[in-house]
Amino acid sequence: MYSPAMSVSKALLGLLEVGPSHGYDLKRAHDDLFSPGRPLAYGQVYSTLARLLKNGLVTVEGHEAGDGPDRKRYAITDSGITDVDTWLATPESPQEYLQNTLYTKVVLALMSHRSAGQILDQQRQEHLRTMREFNRRKQSGDLADQLICDHALFHLEADLKWLDVTASRLDELTERVGK
Repeated sequence: MYSPAMSVSKALLGLLEVGPSHGYDLKRAHDDLFSPGRPLAYGQVYSTLARLLKNGLVTVEGHEAGDGPDRKRYAITDSGITDVDTWLATPESPQEYLQNTLYTKVVLALMSHRSAGQILDQQRQEHLRTMREFNRRKQSGDLADQLICDHALFHLEADLKWLDVTASRLDELTERVGK
């Protein structure tokens, strides 16, 4: 749902803008707020922080002794704040979802005299199964998880509409592909 490395780095920067923090606390806050079902690996958090440090977007504010290695306390720099400002102000490009791959499968099925309708039906069943999972997760989730699930569900609903429209136009598409 939420996994691009760029987004992780921006999320960590945004969390640091609230106040300096240790990697462990950043990971916990990120997992709680943005990816409760898919926690970040500690290695990803620390490699991202190292990259942000190298790029001058964060600084190490101090070290604290712990049971293991010293714990670094990271803080966002002015450049990091500018980076977050720019990122927040830049609209996300709408993503092309399943349709590109699925459209390709439908066309190839038609060209090879396979059942495109069966492909669409199987995909519809998979979408409905996934929607049931998100609805279950939404029922037991907190507000953040509910909103994340709503986002996924709305996209799946749009995909289902596309599946229905495509199924209703298979004869027309068959004629076009056959030429």
